[in-house]
Amino acid sequence: MIDFVRTPDDRFANLPGYTFEPHYLTQSNGLRMHYLDEGEGDRTFLCLHGQPSWSYLYRKMLPIFAEKGRVIAPDLFGFGKSDKPTDQVVYTFDFHRAGLVELVETLDLQNVTLVCQDWGGLLGLTLPPFMAERFNRLIIMNTGFATGEVPLGDGFKAWQLYNRSQPDMDIAALMQRGTGVLSDAEAAAYGAPFPDVTYKAGVRQFPELVPGEPDSPGAKISQQSRDWWRDTWSGQSFMAIGASDPVITKNAMMHMHSLIRGCPPPMIVEEAGHFVQEWGEPIARAALVAFGD
Repeated sequence: MIDFVRTPDDRFANLPGYTFEPHYLTQSNGLRMHYLDEGEGDRTFLCLHGQPSWSYLYRKMLPIFAEKGRVIAPDLFGFGKSDKPTDQVVYTFDFHRAGLVELVETLDLQNVTLVCQDWGGLLGLTLPPFMAERFNRLIIMNTGFATGEVPLGDGFKAWQLYNRSQPDMDIAALMQRGTGVLSDAEAAAYGAPFPDVTYKAGVRQFPELVPGEPDSPGAKISQQSRDWWRDTWSGQSFMAIGASDPVITKNAMMHMHSLIRGCPPPMIVEEAGHFVQEWGEPIARAALVAFGD
């Protein structure tokens, strides 16, 4: 049995721009995963967030996607309205990936557009190569493949050290520093899932999970996935790059572009930072136009 905490519902009352009905799936590990389920139709948009965000990140893109189909936006375990194991060692690459696989299979998602950024990409990009019949489109924002083949840079190592020094990290302040377009209320909404330090084990652990070596946990499946996207992928793709991201730079994303087979020239959003979805409405509309929707 996994020990966990569950954020009280009243923490999510009256969040700006987030009026969506909650949905829950209790998974085989006994934990309850929250997801948004908006819109309808034979096309599905699977929107995956990263660190330290949650499905609130997609509040601007989701209504646009919902005009064209069904939108599923889960909260990874440890984030948002999903259950939060209290022991950091629970959070592994395989643990997070298994939660997403079970969600996709249980909901029997078909005709899926993968929408991903940050850890939503590191994890999400490993899904289509192993369930290719379910996925046929990709919308990718600032993220990468977790292959462990490139040494972790000094900037990322500094982030790891900072993260370790902040066990009760102020999520709202972190988001506002990195995303200047946020209002105080929006920044506070990002911190809503985390009432105190006991809710932040998943936040603390994510920077430790980035593979630093080719044989690190998660690296092999990421290498296999990278090769599949580069050599086999035949679906439609759309890339948007937040050019003001100091973590995953424009140059890094242009390299990612070369690894997505058949990906058209990317949409460059010069003012967008790491959390590209905060500039997401025109990105979502541009992606749908590019797809012919």
